Amino acid sequence: MSKAENLRTGHIGLNVTDLDRSIAFYREVFDFEVLGEGKEEGRRHAFLGRGSRLLVTLWQQSEGTFPAGLPGLHHLSFQVDTVEEVRATEEVLRTLGADFAYDGVVPHGEGATSGGIFFADPDGIRLEVYALTGADPAAAPTTGAPTCGFF
Repeated sequence: MSKAENLRTGHIGLNVTDLDRSIAFYREVFDFEVLGEGKEEGRRHAFLGRGSRLLVTLWQQSEGTFPAGLPGLHHLSFQVDTVEEVRATEEVLRTLGADFAYDGVVPHGEGATSGGIFFADPDGIRLEVYALTGADPAAAPTTGAPTCGFF
């Protein structure tokens, strides 16, 4: 069996309950563009990204909220270059009334310099925006395990 060199995540597909609401949220928070959209009733979807790069696909085909207690996606994480970008995203989320798992930027673990914000989208899908440095000297909200694993 051959192994693919340069394997990387292509895009993430998420089920949502209200496509228009989710498009607005992801555009506002992540500055995504709508690269394509299916508007046929019962088959609505949107391709979101930056430039020509597809990053997230939203599929309007679910009800309820994200079941964090069931097997499947734990959270979706986005890396940015600086903790200032994390804080800017946090401010946008606060104006939108987003639910945060922790208050403000927190490190990924005790003594870690990497860290970010942990929050939910309108359907309860858990998201993270983080930077590799700048989250110290804040205390980690969990001990003995990665912060991003237990929210």
